Amino acid sequence: MNIIPANIHIETTGSGPNLVLLHGWGMSGAVWQPIVKSLSKLFTLHIVDLPGMGLSRPTEPYHLHIIAEKVAEMLPANADIVGWSWGGQVAMRIAIDHPDAVRRLVLVGSTPCFVNKENFMSQTEWKLGIAPDIFRQFAKNMDSDYHKTLTQFLTLQCMGDKSARFTVRLLRKKLEERPAPTTQTLRRALDILLETDLRSEVLRLRKPTLLIHGDRDTLAPVQAAHWMMQNLPAGFLRVMSGASHAPFLSHQEQFVDTLVQFLEPN
Repeated sequence: MNIIPANIHIETTGSGPNLVLLHGWGMSGAVWQPIVKSLSKLFTLHIVDLPGMGLSRPTEPYHLHIIAEKVAEMLPANADIVGWSWGGQVAMRIAIDHPDAVRRLVLVGSTPCFVNKENFMSQTEWKLGIAPDIFRQFAKNMDSDYHKTLTQFLTLQCMGDKSARFTVRLLRKKLEERPAPTTQTLRRALDILLETDLRSEVLRLRKPTLLIHGDRDTLAPVQAAHWMMQNLPAGFLRVMSGASHAPFLSHQEQFVDTLVQFLEPN
């Protein structure tokens, strides 16, 4: 069977208030599958494949503002949005550019800036990310060995997690359930991760925002979540002990309980 990609592929399931799920770099909406059964009892889920990922076609030009705009056009009004990792930056961009589309935000393992920045003109130093060379190396390796590079990225996400092997296996399994992104799309999305710096716009995130973060996250260190907490107008922080970058997979029950408590669907 040939699968024809949609402009934006969104799987809708469940009943209740609208809840949008945005995945991270290189993945697809399939990554949320382990918690869909629990959440769909309480919410109408809108599980998005971001442009160029999974069953969604790439968008042109491919940058954060356009991706956020294309996704926002497809969402129900006044929805709650959960964004994981890179999907968290997309969620922030939607909330800043299209505030009427968002009721509340949940940012999972996300950060306004994934890479460390040096002092440059008006830009202040940022040491709560990872070395930019790591992303550049991923981009360099992408052409020579796509699968190895993605596996390395998944492993980086789970370093330090008490259940790292289980989480990496689950991520790899979910990665294989949808068509693989093109190398070009992955490189362009990595460029977005490398270049995006939303620190100066965090004050514009005026919606109630829950930060869910693993205390062992090596891709988006937990100190970035504490920085967000200090700068968000209406922020709430839940740090999950023993979790790394994907707490919704490694700590599924705890994650769902935290989400439901914040969103109060009943």
